[in-house]
Parts: sequence; C-alpha cells; structure tokens
Amino acid sequence: MSQLSRTESRERATRRRNRIAAVTAILGVLFVCFSYYFYQVFFTPNIETKGKPTYVLVRRGQSYKAVMDSIDATGVVVDKLSFHFVAKLMKYDRLVKPGRYELKDGYTNREMISDLRAGRQSPLKLTFQNIRLRQDLARKLSTAIEARPGQFDSLLSSPSYTRKLGFDTTSILSMFIPNTYELYYNTSAENLMQRMKKEYEKFWTPAREAKAKAQSLTRAQVSTLASIVEAEQQQHADERPRVAGVYLNRLKRGMKLQADPTVVYANGDFGIKRVLNVHLRKDSPYNTYMYNGLPPGPINLPSIASIDAVLNPEQHSYLYFCAKEDFSGYHAFARNEQEHLVNARRYQAALSRAGIMK
Repeated sequence: MSQLSRTESRERATRRRNRIAAVTAILGVLFVCFSYYFYQVFFTPNIETKGKPTYVLVRRGQSYKAVMDSIDATGVVVDKLSFHFVAKLMKYDRLVKPGRYELKDGYTNREMISDLRAGRQSPLKLTFQNIRLRQDLARKLSTAIEARPGQFDSLLSSPSYTRKLGFDTTSILSMFIPNTYELYYNTSAENLMQRMKKEYEKFWTPAREAKAKAQSLTRAQVSTLASIVEAEQQQHADERPRVAGVYLNRLKRGMKLQADPTVVYANGDFGIKRVLNVHLRKDSPYNTYMYNGLPPGPINLPSIASIDAVLNPEQHSYLYFCAKEDFSGYHAFARNEQEHLVNARRYQAALSRAGIMK
C-alpha cells in the first residue's frame, strides 16, 4: 500500500471515530436530558394545595377522562401535562377505581397516580345531627357516600329488610346512634346499614342493657323516650335526667306522656312554637296527648347523652314540667297538676308578651 493510501485510511478511521464520539456525546446528552425529565415528572412535587385540604370524588363507572378533568378542575396540579403523561405511562386509564382521594400537598405525580391506581382512599367522617324523619336520614347518609337517597329510603322502609336487622320501619331509626364514624366513599348502602348495626350492638353494653331492664324498657323504647327527652331539652344536657325522670314516673303510673314534641311530630309541622288545641286534636299514634304509652318509634335520633339520661334518670316525684318564663331553656317542674298550671300560666303569659301566638 502506498504512503498516500495509508494516510487516507488513517484519516477515514479518525473521521469515523470522531463521528462515533459525536453520536455518543449526543446520545449521552439526550440520555441525561431524558433522565432528568423522567426524574422531574415522576419525583418532583407537583401538587400544591396551599394548605387547603383538596379531594376528588371518583364515581363508580366514571371514565378516565372525566376523572382527569375533575382533578384538573381542582386547580392544585402545578404541571398538568406531566401529570397526564405519568398517568398514561402508569396505565391509570385501565385502573380507575371509585373512591374519595385526597390531593396531598407536596405529592409527586407518581405518588398521586399510585394512590388512584391502588384505590388508596381518604376516609371521611359521618356525623348524625338534627335528624327527624326517615327521608332526612336517607339524605344525610347519601351525602357521605356514593349511594343515593333512594337506595337508603328503600332499605329503611322495607319491612322485610328492617326485620332482618331486628327492627321495624318505625323503630329502625333507633339503630343509628349519633356519633362520628369513619367510612369510605364507595361503601354501599347495605354495607353502611350493616356497619350501623354493628355500632348499635357495640353501644348496647351489658351495663346499658341492665339499666334498660331496670326501667322495664326495651332498647327501642329507650331510644324512643330519649328522642322525646332530646326534643324537650335541646339546650341544657344537664337537665335531661330530670326530664327523663318525669316521663318515667308518668309511664309507671299509666299516665299519658303529654309531650309537646310528639304533637309537633304528629302534625308534621316543625315550625310550631306554641302547641294549641287544634294541634292536640291530630289523630296520630305519635300524639301522646291522645294515646297512652310511648309512640311507635323515635321522633328524632337522640344523642348518647339523652339515651344515657333515660338509663340514668334523676329519682324524684315530679310528674309535670313546662318551660320557664325567662326563656332560659330550663324548665319549671311540678309534683301535681295545680302546681303545674301555675307554672304553665306564667309561661303562656310570657309567650303572649313576646308575641308568639303559634
């Protein structure tokens, strides 16, 4: 080979090495860039709630697009493009699961999508308050979980279903002990009913059972009487054992309870502030001015404090009470009708002076 040919060969080899080095360098830069981007989109915080708890609800059967739109609408995803990219890469579009998920401040895309894929929900708290009617309860339960009011109303009004739980359609409300319960959004209506049944059984300890028996009352009767006590004394829990004692004294003597809240319930008008004769004439098993004994079921969901007031009543000889004329929320108690009429006239006069006529 000539000197010229050897020189050209060396030059071609050098150019080849240079090209390979250049391509290698470019690929190296691309790899570093891609690695950096990969790290950024997967491991850099991308949820910013500014300290405000933020949640997204994923309904059963909801599409991937609808879920992503809901998350975008919260406004807490900093880089939506990278969030959607990671969601696709992690195949979340094939693994959408219903539930209530918290978009946690400082979460990375990988952490958020992992929670959504795995169905790792944030529990919610359910608290019962101011429930009077079955329909009210059905609406309240449906605000906490995915099940609709109609599903609960159907169960609560079903004689066969309530019988399985040990109640009827009027006493079933007593199964719901007002408290704060943790549950998940995708809990079914039937599962929630079963949960409440378990909580009810847990509440009725042997000690409470023994106290109910000592008063000659069933669990359901305790709840019904407690609901009346609750309605009579909503402001001052410390007076409830005395109010409970009055009603228990009347029951033992075979006297009508004559509880105004039951008349209000019977009339279905919860705006009544002054019970009049026209209200007393309402023919209903809930009208304790008309019928002896306890009404068929509770007139509200009584608090634990009211239930325990019935189980631990104040021992006294009072048979009557009415609200005090000072509108303090407390009551004037009496041992006989004569004393009671004096107290009642004072209160009626106070109502009239205040312009409360109905």
